[in-house]
Amino acid sequence: MNVITIDASGLSCPQPVMETKKILDKTPSGQVEVLVDTATSRDNVGRFAENKGWKVVKEERPGGYRVLLEKNAP
Repeated sequence: MNVITIDASGLSCPQPVMETKKILDKTPSGQVEVLVDTATSRDNVGRFAENKGWKVVKEERPGGYRVLLEKNAP
């Protein structure tokens, strides 16, 4: 399974959520990795994806956070 990566590091809210929305609107299932550099962006992206039915795993990484979104095909 291919992982789609969104590098939203350095973007201010709500831009990381908007970038994530663009991809999730085109991706009904699979894995999407979102890279952000603030806890606020991490939480906002995670909350948005959960509301859209995606499983969310948040990880700390050097310089920020990785938010892994996963959804199985219906």
